[in-house]
Amino acid sequence: MRNILNIFILLLITSQALQAQGTYNVARYEINAKRAVTGITSADALPRSREFIRLDSTYYVGYMYEGVYKYDHAADAIGFRQAIPALEKAMQLIEKENAYVFKNLYNSSTYYAQYLNVYNDYLQIARALKECYDNIEMPDAVMRILDKIQSWNFVIDYMDSYAIKAWTIHRKRFYTHKDYAFLGNTVAENEQLALNWCYKGLQKIEINKSKIDALFGPYQSEGSKLSIYHYMAILHSYLKNYDSCEYYYQILRQGGMMSQNNYGSLQLEIGKFEQATYYYGLAKSYTMGPKSLQEPYYYLPMLSVFSGNAKEGITTAQEAIQKSGSTPGYGWYNLALARSYLYNGQLDSAAVVLNKAAQFKEIHIGTTLTQEQYTFTVQLLQLNLLNRQIAQIKFTDKRWWMHPQQISRITQLNLQKMVQTYMVATQVALNPERERIIYDLFCGESTITYDEAWTAVKDFSPLYFIDWFTKRLETDTRKDIHRYFELWIALLQLERGKETTAGILLEKILHNTTLDTEHEKLFLARLYEGLCVYYNDNGSNSDYNYYINLLYQFYPSLLTYSTLKVPIQLNVSGIDDNITQQVITDLQKGNIKITDNTQAIKTNISFGRKAQWYQVDIQTNTSSGTPVVQQTFYFKKADGVGSELLLRLFGKGGAVAWEADPAMHNTENKKEGANK
Repeated sequence: MRNILNIFILLLITSQALQAQGTYNVARYEINAKRAVTGITSADALPRSREFIRLDSTYYVGYMYEGVYKYDHAADAIGFRQAIPALEKAMQLIEKENAYVFKNLYNSSTYYAQYLNVYNDYLQIARALKECYDNIEMPDAVMRILDKIQSWNFVIDYMDSYAIKAWTIHRKRFYTHKDYAFLGNTVAENEQLALNWCYKGLQKIEINKSKIDALFGPYQSEGSKLSIYHYMAILHSYLKNYDSCEYYYQILRQGGMMSQNNYGSLQLEIGKFEQATYYYGLAKSYTMGPKSLQEPYYYLPMLSVFSGNAKEGITTAQEAIQKSGSTPGYGWYNLALARSYLYNGQLDSAAVVLNKAAQFKEIHIGTTLTQEQYTFTVQLLQLNLLNRQIAQIKFTDKRWWMHPQQISRITQLNLQKMVQTYMVATQVALNPERERIIYDLFCGESTITYDEAWTAVKDFSPLYFIDWFTKRLETDTRKDIHRYFELWIALLQLERGKETTAGILLEKILHNTTLDTEHEKLFLARLYEGLCVYYNDNGSNSDYNYYINLLYQFYPSLLTYSTLKVPIQLNVSGIDDNITQQVITDLQKGNIKITDNTQAIKTNISFGRKAQWYQVDIQTNTSSGTPVVQQTFYFKKADGVGSELLLRLFGKGGAVAWEADPAMHNTENKKEGANK
């Protein structure tokens, strides 16, 4: 009797299991049928995912649809975090059901073809999950995903797991093993670890080459090699192994996989600014990604600043902001825009966009640039802004110290500057790669210019940096960067009060250096500025006037931030009334020297009327007749126009219809920009 009862129970359990299995298969058949007509990132994907989970909560597809949809539509950290639970669930389920499949996937081409759809699903889940972790700065989780992929011992590494491990280590190179278990304890150790993963990846390809060729035909492994070479080029650039870097880029070029953007960064680092502009321009011409930083839009405005064309930089950055909206990259583009405004003299506009960048919660997708670099760049640009705000007040009012309002404003700015200087100095001191990212002046991984780096270090131990750059002249292989080291040594000597030593060095640079005058106007301007300081101190008026004309020709806006007194021949024509007279009187309060000297800069100002607006036309030339500024703008009242006119004589951009009201002024600047 007991045996009969046991048999009955067994049959009942078997019947229930078979019934469940039938339901199980029917549900999955329905899911797969509906999946075939519903794209995983389409508008119907999310409601479909809920339906799939309801039909069979043990099947990975519903969770995959939910996770991939949320990942694809995420544009901030919150969005990526929301995608992670579903993707983790999908990965858990697909691995649980298909462990045997993944271990034996490449045993034969027939077996591979049979389970190809499941394999592709697995890779899609793993990629999306890895990207989510990456985008919210969870590198330990990224490495766990890659470890799991490698544990299956797939013959072809479609996830590029070895290369991505190298890239992840490189992104976190300035942390230590205490912070992340997969790291070493120094930047040098971490860079070697990254290279080692690349070497392991290449070794893996060689080990599997015969099997890959047998399954898929010859040369199938070459694409995997190119993916690793891409990251090896980045690593060798950072390590300053420029010959090796160039070698890998040429292989990538031949294979049609060279990154124009990364190659542009290499050219920028070695001082080939024309080539950098060219390759960044090629990369910029590609369709702009909706959710990741497009680095050319950050670096091209920087190159425009180098070439003395900040207006072009403003246009490029504004284009990026308009295309991207408030998605990842928006903060970086605002930093590029702020920098361009600073060098175009538009400090009000620079302050507005710099504040936007500081308030924006940037996430760093598809780039090795990090939050630490972003924060440092914001702070350094804020320090530059404060320096320029103080200098511009003094430039537009040479007797500022007699006016309580100006004294109060400068005092406030100086207090802010003290705090900001401390913050910048602290970040520099705590940065384990400061020598590479800051002191080297040019680095493909840097987010600041050499001119901004000067602000970060000029007040700290000039003797230390003179020695540091002198040694770099002996060891650095970038011959086109040597002149920048030499310039810094000379300017640091000026900071020390060693005018004669500095003057000799500056003259040597001037007469013994070949450079790209089209793309290195900022360098020339800083050189001429140093010579102006030297000859002004030595009382050589003729040489002083000569070099200040060259400085005005190459980069007039820099003079509004200097203490140099500019000789000007002032020619005023057109309407002559109380308003225009007040404007000219206010203009003459600036730090300029009105003179008839033939070596003075020639300025022509013409006043007219257009309805209720005054029109002012500006034309300026160097003493030799080279045109520099040609601009027109309009105003209604005399308040503040004299200072604005003075700044525009030195190339400042801004609104065509100018108003003294700060709020209106900022609005107009944002709308019109310097491209007017």
